[in-house]
Amino acid sequence: MDPDKRVETLSDAECRRLLGTVPVGRVVYTEHALPAVLPVSFRAVPDGRLVLALRPGSSTARALDGTVAALQADELDPAGRSGWSVLVHGRAELVRDPAEHAALLREGPRPWIGEDRPTFVVLTPELISGRRLRPARERAGADK
Repeated sequence: MDPDKRVETLSDAECRRLLGTVPVGRVVYTEHALPAVLPVSFRAVPDGRLVLALRPGSSTARALDGTVAALQADELDPAGRSGWSVLVHGRAELVRDPAEHAALLREGPRPWIGEDRPTFVVLTPELISGRRLRPARERAGADK
């Protein structure tokens, strides 16, 4: 089977839908003039933004504030060599509005290290791309 036929480019709508199905991604940002990548809890909210939950006072939150960053999320099946991956680029901002912060404390994501009062960073998507790799057996059956 042609490997390229297993790869599907995802629509913007499908990328956004898939982002709502996983609680953890990897935030990509610059720290000390070097690329940095960190697993982070996040949630896609109805207005299209992504809310990241970080430990209070974390250097990651400070590094993200006011910058362009990326978030990559995926769901992979190593045994079947299949899955999907979505990459979002956009502007990151600390949540400073007390009302928005209070609402996120009630309903938002939580950092993996149990913090009752996390710092929230909002990533506003500007570019979204994604790919799905279909299992070889599924694709082979579809070609018959």
